[in-house]
Parts: sequence; C-alpha cells; structure tokens
Amino acid sequence: MNITAEKIHEQQDIDVSSFEYKEKPVFDIVKRLFDIVVSSICILILAIPFLIVSVCILIEDRKASPIFVQERVGKNGKIFKIYKFRSMCADAEKKLAELQELNEMDGPVFKIENDPRITKVGKVIRASNIDELPQIFNIFLGNMSFVGPRPALPKEVEQYRPSDKLRLLVVPGLTCYWQVVKNRNSVSFDDWMKLDRKYIMERNAWIDIKLIFKTFFFLFKKSGC
Repeated sequence: MNITAEKIHEQQDIDVSSFEYKEKPVFDIVKRLFDIVVSSICILILAIPFLIVSVCILIEDRKASPIFVQERVGKNGKIFKIYKFRSMCADAEKKLAELQELNEMDGPVFKIENDPRITKVGKVIRASNIDELPQIFNIFLGNMSFVGPRPALPKEVEQYRPSDKLRLLVVPGLTCYWQVVKNRNSVSFDDWMKLDRKYIMERNAWIDIKLIFKTFFFLFKKSGC
C-alpha cells in the first residue's frame, strides 16, 4: 500500500472498458455500522479539541463562522453539505476567480500550494489535516464514510466525463488511495480517477482498515510526530 505519484503508472491500470461494479450489501452494512460507532466515539473524544480550534479560528478572523459549510456531491449524484474548519479568509469563494490562472491541477479541480486565501491558523490545521475533522459529523449522518472517493464540488462534477462519474457509485470518504499518495497534488486528474475506480472495484473491509491506518501513519509522519 506504499503509493507514490511515480508508482501509480506502474500499477495495473483499471481501464474503463474493464470496469465492473458489484453490489456488496453485506460489506455496505458492516461499513455503515463501523462508521456510526467510530464516528460517535470520535465526536465525544474530540468535542473539547473542536471547541479549542473553533476559538483559535475566531480569534484570528471573526468575520465568519469557524465551521465552513459547502455543497458536495455524494453517492449517485446526491448533493449534501460538507463540514470543515474554516482555513481561509471569510471571502475566499469570491476571490477564487482571481486565482484560477494559478491552478496547479489539471482537470476540473482547483489547488495551489501557497493559496493566499489561507489564514495563519488555516495553515496549521491544514498541515495536519485538522480542518477535515468536522467531516466526522458527515460520516455519522451517512453522507460520507471513513473510506471512499473524496467528495467533489457540483461545478467539478458538471465537467466530469462519463468515466469520471463512476466514482459516484459509492459513498464518498474522508480518506482514499489518493489521500495517502506522497505529493498527491502532483498526481494527474486521470490518475486520481484511476485510483478511485481501483478502490470501487476492489473495496472490502481489509482495504478500508489498511487505508485508515495508512492515513494515520501518513498524517503523523507529515506533522513530524
């Protein structure tokens, strides 16, 4: 499971023509039960840390809520609201158009390494992926799972090719193959989609467990712990 941007091309490619989606009802039930139990525990454990992070965000910038709410596309194209700690300035969405030409990703995704919209607190919580933790509430509600393709913006899905829409066959997740790739922003959009199709075809409990542990290891290593 040691995936790097350089090794993606070395893996057996799951071609769209050979893609086969299989319903896995037993796996889906077990996965949902796991999500409910673990997310409930996480919400209780992280209640105080969540409050501390929220206060830090408000101290730096009181112009908006510490929780950023945004529409994302879930399983079968269903729209839901995703929760994140706000890591950007209050008018970040308005400033996006001015930065489009600096986009470092191909395809319909927007990402730049040194985004000027990110606040000081935002840099800290992004470096350790703390900004993503409120998505535990999405997992509890069933909009997301701990493991699955990262949920996309509606405007991104509008630009999807038919092969890209295959990632909408399953519940989106907090982590996935792409999430644990070293220098993941250097991964092309096509290779990112290949990784999602790979997960959808191969998904099982063992793969989910390995990805969860891989994510924890990746975050600790990234933060220097």
